[in-house]
Amino acid sequence: MSLRSIRPIRCLLGPATILVLGIALAGCVEFVVASGATVGVAAYQERGVEGAAQDTKLATQIRMSYLESSSELTTNVGIEVYESRVLLTGLVNQEQQRADAVKMAWAVIGVKDVINEIQLRNEEGIVEFAYDAWISTQLQSKLTFDKDILSINYSIETVNSVVYLIGIAQSQEELERVLAHAHSIDRVRRVISHVRIKDTVT
Repeated sequence: MSLRSIRPIRCLLGPATILVLGIALAGCVEFVVASGATVGVAAYQERGVEGAAQDTKLATQIRMSYLESSSELTTNVGIEVYESRVLLTGLVNQEQQRADAVKMAWAVIGVKDVINEIQLRNEEGIVEFAYDAWISTQLQSKLTFDKDILSINYSIETVNSVVYLIGIAQSQEELERVLAHAHSIDRVRRVISHVRIKDTVT
């Protein structure tokens, strides 16, 4: 299961939850990693335990900056961090919100890249959004049960029936299998990959 499917950072959406966790960044990261049982998962990922912990820390810092700035960014922008590359997805009402989200992500020390895939909201997007969780679940299941794919190396986001992927593929052939699975799911409109091939430069 990918980090996206269990959304460990979603525990940070409410200020009350942050207070319960003590807000301390190091403690929060430890809580997120431990509560999601991701230490064991990360040990088998290409990025390793330290890489997963660093990515979780960066995602937490970005989420904290969103919390301090805008409740809409907090609830409407999804954050995936893989190898210090930040993938931002979601639906917002204004172009300025999209720009602000990107700017705050870049401001976090340690971020190597920010990929802006945030969409502007419209009526069609509101309707299609109801299917996004279903699409992500279907794709995660397909990847998990495909013996030729190391599904733990992929994070999935679906917004407005557009599938976004980030992570590490073992080979071009594996990535092509992943993309084929994504395209095979009903209601998927587009598949956008930010996955890198193992042993290539990020």
